[in-house]
Amino acid sequence: MLRRTFALSAAALALCASGWVQAQTYRAEYRLSTTLGTAFPWGQAGERWSELVKEKTQGRINIKLYSGNSLVGGEQTREFTAIRQGVIDMSIGSTINWSPQVKELNLFSLPFLMPDYKAMDALTQGEVGKDIFAALEKRDVVPLAWGENGFREMSNSKRPIASPADMKGMKFRVVGSPLYNETFSALGANPTQMSWADAQPALASGAVDGQENPLSVFVAAKLPTVGQKYLTLWHYVADPLIFVVSKQVWNSWSAADREAVRQAAIQAGRENIDKARKGIAGSDNAVLKQIEASGVTVTHLTPEQRKAFVQATRPVYDKWSKSIGADLVKKAEDAIAKR
Repeated sequence: MLRRTFALSAAALALCASGWVQAQTYRAEYRLSTTLGTAFPWGQAGERWSELVKEKTQGRINIKLYSGNSLVGGEQTREFTAIRQGVIDMSIGSTINWSPQVKELNLFSLPFLMPDYKAMDALTQGEVGKDIFAALEKRDVVPLAWGENGFREMSNSKRPIASPADMKGMKFRVVGSPLYNETFSALGANPTQMSWADAQPALASGAVDGQENPLSVFVAAKLPTVGQKYLTLWHYVADPLIFVVSKQVWNSWSAADREAVRQAAIQAGRENIDKARKGIAGSDNAVLKQIEASGVTVTHLTPEQRKAFVQATRPVYDKWSKSIGADLVKKAEDAIAKR
């Protein structure tokens, strides 16, 4: 009886010690980084993920949203490095912003690789998506789910654009990736890299003529009010989002809480994709009507017009395919062809 009593007491002490260690490991608050705030589907996804995590972990994990890449001084392309360094605990990150550190993510920025939403889904929800997640896992982050910022369309303050010749000499704000610089240069434009925080004042002052972003951003940021009166729908690249947690933070949570965070990310990701496509995808064109009603001239490229852009950027596509990995690009092309 004594031996049994001592054994039970030891087990109870071990359980208490385990609970004490867990209590010491969990922080009062975790930092979640996004580029866009809650006026946009992207920031709303961060808000939703935070809510779901708190609910599914019964309040054990509390998250604070830091939008505008504020944890890295607004420098979008520094976000991924900051996650690895422990400055950021969690993120819903852009494949574009992280591509300087993760070369495979440049896949989604290959000009004119993905012609439609089915093509994007074929990549993110298939074997290519798994390969991308595996590449991230090798870099000290835990990828959990896909979200979406959307297909990036082009706007400007000067004139309608229906051919590469129309872009000649125009200044476009692009994200901080050399792939975007090379793509716009191949089209005859003058690309200028800057953060989104700097882009809107630059558009308003006329320092740059145009930009490229999803329609949801075009509307939420009220870009017609900063001179963006001409919009070209060309679907040249898309920007999937990825829900991740720092590996160090991930390992500090219990298995049950890790699964709760994963399921919360999957749910928030699905809701985010639905929201990002609402009024845009398929026959639902409510967002486009809203844009036209604001006085914006919308140019819909014909197949022949789009072909001219594809041909002009093909050397960029071929060059970057080698850097990304020929096997991964081929797998992506095959998945899209089978969609």
